[in-house]
Amino acid sequence: MGLVNTAFLAGHGKLPVGSAAKTAFDTLAVVVEIETRRGVILSAECTLATQLGRDFVCSLLRGWSLEDGIEPMIQQVKLHYHGAAKAAIIAALKDLEAEYTRQAEV
Repeated sequence: MGLVNTAFLAGHGKLPVGSAAKTAFDTLAVVVEIETRRGVILSAECTLATQLGRDFVCSLLRGWSLEDGIEPMIQQVKLHYHGAAKAAIIAALKDLEAEYTRQAEV
């Protein structure tokens, strides 16, 4: 068995009343697979209600490094995502960063 050079992390944010995803979930999850050496996001998923929304948010996240902090990703979300779940996505990214920091300390 070879070395595993990736890790799975999740972040969560509270969804607002009135968002489409709120009908299925109370919180939005953003999950990522990262390359462990530099924290680069290789793959991402989120629990938005529509496939287009999920794909769009994930395309905003791929390629960024958690080592560089989440502010660049938050700026991308603020500039390009104009749905009701914007604040929940940002909260999930902040939670994701906290989880990354916790795991780095282990």
